[in-house]
Amino acid sequence: MSLALPLGRPRHWSPLLPVLAVLVLLALPLSSSEGGGAGPADAASALVVGACLVRLLRERARPLSARAALVLGLPVAGAALAAMGAASLGAGLAGLGRYLQVFVLVPAAVLLLIRDRRDFRLLAWALVGLALWQGAVGVKQYATGTGASYQGRMIRAVGTFGPYDVMGMATVVAFGLLCAVGLALGKAPVRERVVAAGCALALLVPLALSFSRGAWIATAVTLTAQLLLAGVRRALKVGAVVVAAGVVLVGGVGVGTAMLQERIDSITKVTDAPDQSVTDRYTMWAAATGMWREHPLTGVGLKGFPEYRDGHASLALSSGSDTEGAGVGFRRQPLLSPHNMYLLVLAEQGLIGLLCLAGGWLAMLVLGLRGLRAARRTGRGLDCALIGCGLLLWQLVDFVYADIGGPSTVLTAVCLGLVAWWALAGTGPEGAR
Repeated sequence: MSLALPLGRPRHWSPLLPVLAVLVLLALPLSSSEGGGAGPADAASALVVGACLVRLLRERARPLSARAALVLGLPVAGAALAAMGAASLGAGLAGLGRYLQVFVLVPAAVLLLIRDRRDFRLLAWALVGLALWQGAVGVKQYATGTGASYQGRMIRAVGTFGPYDVMGMATVVAFGLLCAVGLALGKAPVRERVVAAGCALALLVPLALSFSRGAWIATAVTLTAQLLLAGVRRALKVGAVVVAAGVVLVGGVGVGTAMLQERIDSITKVTDAPDQSVTDRYTMWAAATGMWREHPLTGVGLKGFPEYRDGHASLALSSGSDTEGAGVGFRRQPLLSPHNMYLLVLAEQGLIGLLCLAGGWLAMLVLGLRGLRAARRTGRGLDCALIGCGLLLWQLVDFVYADIGGPSTVLTAVCLGLVAWWALAGTGPEGAR
């Protein structure tokens, strides 16, 4: 007997096809020449915005509400002000375009293209599918020794993103894992929730093999929050299952036992005996803080961190990070960002930019949690609430260890669109349909 997932008829997908195209392109391997820059999915994100505009004009649909326009438009003010202070006009326009793409235009377009909770769930299942594909590629890389370099061995699971975007697969898998958990904790039919739970357990393996400490921390925090928000009793049951699965995978099957243990232990040794990557990160954090102190309100300008880095960094900073494997030869990658989104914004956009950007995120988190409380009370849309709040919480935690950059960044924009829909429209008439 086949399991019918709530994907609906293909005709029903039509407004979401541009968004689904972005996810499909993220599943394709990147050429080595694309490095850590934008990829085909970024070009497809422009089609998402264009399709949204066409739909609004054709159907004469109502644009964003005043509250949604305010929340999603807040980052524009800080980014535009910082663009005027950039070292060059080209750098300012490039940086402004990237911030508008990731935090304003694509999220707003996804918000407007989602019509109801069925559309939301379709995109959530699409994220799970993308995560399973990238995770399968990553597990194969680990098993066959064809992944990115990690401690001299080509075993780091990076999916199709290659060694220039080592966080790419971890981000995709984490998003899919959170969507699967949200779907499993919802009120869908039992068989559908069982499939979602199975997908979530399967995605734990590639997430572990990504060796990404930041993704691990963000996922652990978010999963705990999702389970507790779904109910303490259910949290205890699911937690027991996850622990048992972890014991089987690591203790019984032996999935990367020694290296995983060493990587986990390194999280607690970042101050006592940090490795070079941690030293570089702390050094760049200090450099970003120094830039902000010199330009507290507006920062040094968009794309200005690389130019000001050496003047504020100590001698402990290395010249770059080594990248190799996954079909790409050895290359020394320069360190061009502090790997902390909050400090990057603080350094380049100042306090004004950080308040505008983070203020919108906090507003969506508050509205999303308020909607989640209503969903728990009525029993409708709980899966959407857990996914929407979970994706945003994961991003807020992960931004302590990462920033935007690379082909996987466009997925952040799509997920912020899901977050925005739940926070700004999902609890209204659109969500009730």
